[in-house]
Amino acid sequence: MNYPTIKQLKYFIALAEHSHFGKAAESCFVSQSAFSVAIKELENILNGRLVDRTNKSVTITNLGKDVYQQTIIVFKELSNLIDITEGSKSPFSGKLALGIIPTIAPFLLPLFVSGLQEKYRQLELYLHEDMTLLLYDKLMKGDLDVILVALPYALKNIEKEILFRDNFHLAYQKDSKWIRKKGGKFTPNNESVLLLEDGHCMREHALSACKIKSYDAISRYSASSILTLVEMVKSDIGVTYLPEISLTSHLIKQSGLDIQALEKDSYREIGLVWRKGSLKADEFHLLGKFIKNCIL
Repeated sequence: MNYPTIKQLKYFIALAEHSHFGKAAESCFVSQSAFSVAIKELENILNGRLVDRTNKSVTITNLGKDVYQQTIIVFKELSNLIDITEGSKSPFSGKLALGIIPTIAPFLLPLFVSGLQEKYRQLELYLHEDMTLLLYDKLMKGDLDVILVALPYALKNIEKEILFRDNFHLAYQKDSKWIRKKGGKFTPNNESVLLLEDGHCMREHALSACKIKSYDAISRYSASSILTLVEMVKSDIGVTYLPEISLTSHLIKQSGLDIQALEKDSYREIGLVWRKGSLKADEFHLLGKFIKNCIL
């Protein structure tokens, strides 16, 4: 009996997720013609049509959807197989694929990456920056070993280790028109709070942790990064809430913005997340300990 190759299954996952032969082939770093041949070979091996092809679109068939779901399971098991062999080695003696979100990466990575690589010379560290949901998808497919994200976030079939609390601070331009003093502290006016775009978990964390109960307080403008938020506040387009981890950066220090600490319960949690049952869990706990030691 002929079995599908890992390469064919990997190509099909890409096709199912991109719904476009060209984009899927590009994501796999292969020519579209070679990609198409591999998909056709996979269909012949499975003796069924996985996709309906037209000039403008690709539609995954019902059979294809079932194959896609089963293929995801196959790759999870392959990741477990690799974990078994990696687990027999010394900690950090092989490849480690770490995902991290954009609102953590520029502030936390410089604190521990070079030290980690210096201490563990055999470590092959691969970093991937993206939003939480996309990192989680890659984690569950086995493309990433562990992800560094902000919590809480609804994630299934995972284990986690909380590293530290990241308190929020109110950031505003001095004498800003978007803020008023109330009870000895500054409070944003309506339509003044600048947040990151939908999809960034820091948006929801800020809304929750900073107790923004009314959407009347939120500005109609949004940003794609903390850097953009800071520049918008500097231009007095509004005010924003910044995580404490960002305050040590030159970006914030040189911004000239006034920073006000909030209540102690206004925070998000920073933690490591990995697949439930991973045989590399001890290594991930060791990574968490290393990171915590670097930021103390």
